[in-house]
Amino acid sequence: MAIRIEHLDKKFGAFAALAGIDLEIRQGELLALLGPSGSGKTTLLRVIAGLEHPDAGRVLFGGEDATGLSVQERRVGFVFQHYALFRHLTVADNIGFGLQVRRGRERWPAARISSRVEELLSLVQLQGLGGRYPAQLSGGQRQRVALARALAIEPRVLLLDEPFGALDAQVRRDLRAWLRQLHEQTGLTTVFVTHDQEEALELADRVAILNHGRIEQLATPADAYDRPASPFVYSFVGAVNRLRGRRQGDRIEVAGLSLPAGGSTHAGAAPGDGPLDLFVRPEDLRLGTGGWPATIVASQRSGPRLRLRARLEEGEGQEVELELPVDAERVHPPGSRVDVLPVRFGAFPAA
Repeated sequence: MAIRIEHLDKKFGAFAALAGIDLEIRQGELLALLGPSGSGKTTLLRVIAGLEHPDAGRVLFGGEDATGLSVQERRVGFVFQHYALFRHLTVADNIGFGLQVRRGRERWPAARISSRVEELLSLVQLQGLGGRYPAQLSGGQRQRVALARALAIEPRVLLLDEPFGALDAQVRRDLRAWLRQLHEQTGLTTVFVTHDQEEALELADRVAILNHGRIEQLATPADAYDRPASPFVYSFVGAVNRLRGRRQGDRIEVAGLSLPAGGSTHAGAAPGDGPLDLFVRPEDLRLGTGGWPATIVASQRSGPRLRLRARLEEGEGQEVELELPVDAERVHPPGSRVDVLPVRFGAFPAA
């Protein structure tokens, strides 16, 4: 089921939660809504679900206007961050709840409901646990039950609001891989909200990055990371160094170093002469000749990589972070004089 969102506005009092959102969600894709708190991502998800109604604009499911339809009429499966399971019901009854409360011709026979529940227990890898209660499960298992319950009604669209936010880091990593596998098995159009950049970049087919109720960039995870469309995206997705500089003709001058303007990863970088901000990720800095003269001021080991912080000799004492192989710690301890060279960067007109 493809979803199209047209000119969507939503206000809460004077606060504009969504402002002119246009978005195409492709059939069968896994789309992440990524952004900081207050960016509008959960409001957008709830509007798609029918839990919130927009002030303006439309939501179309498969080309049909669904803006005025209820949650039930839209046939969406919704998974909340905190599971929202019924404590007094078994795992099996929680999963089958949406089928059991149907009335009239929509209601399934008990045998069919039981068969569907067993099928879903297998799908979410909880075989044999149908008789337990939520309190007898781990957090990761409870979230799988919540997903199975959302899938029980055979939804056209699956929506997840920070589905792993209440779980610890290792369980989150395990469930991310599992959710990607589940998505490939079901083929459902899936939209999930997260503020976790790693989660979005690892899981999604595409990422919609929101800021102040607007979409700053819609792209594949690789493009969002490698070719950010704005200073906000550069700063929000991944670690980055930000340095002040100036464009003059086809060159960019930053802290005494001249760089080719055409080397920017952002196609529309700083049109015309004038002040600019240069963005360069820690892994896109190298130690070598012809760069910024600098002094190593600190080093920190992070797993298989080493993060160095260096103070530039020019540029009003600006500092940059570099990410290098761990053996650099022995070669370049704090106090070492080095040259720091950017091999990839983005440039935007100064704010």
